[in-house]
Amino acid sequence: MKNFYDFTLAGLDGTPDLLGHLRGKAVLVVNVASKCGYTPQYAGLESLYQELKDQNFTILGVPCNQFGGQEPGNAEEIQSFCRLNYGVSFPLTAKIEVNGPHRDPLYAWLTAKENGFPGDIGWNFEKFLIGTDGRIVARYASSTKPRDHGVMEDIARAL
Repeated sequence: MKNFYDFTLAGLDGTPDLLGHLRGKAVLVVNVASKCGYTPQYAGLESLYQELKDQNFTILGVPCNQFGGQEPGNAEEIQSFCRLNYGVSFPLTAKIEVNGPHRDPLYAWLTAKENGFPGDIGWNFEKFLIGTDGRIVARYASSTKPRDHGVMEDIARAL
């Protein structure tokens, strides 16, 4: 059975294997978009990242344009938007698809029945917490804020 670190995703900046650099960390994976009602969650995600990045934790933003066309930009536009509007410094992947026939293999694995958190991604800013061992710890709805009490407890346990 695979784990999170067995996958390869390019970084928004062109880094060929972004996940390889995260091996051994607890990771909050979030499919993100720049023009969504949940976009202000970027601020909470960045705050959480700054607070815990030195404790073997990171956030991985995964741009996706499958929900209402809310991430139409190219890599440079996405990066610029995130930095200028929310000061995002956590890693962002290249834009991918999280549902459907062209779903990225990572998201096929994240949403597979055998991993305990099955089902298509419902909308932007859905979250998965990955433990330091590369296994899925939890899945959170888009409306769950980054500093939700349950999320914070799960991160503490994952670290």
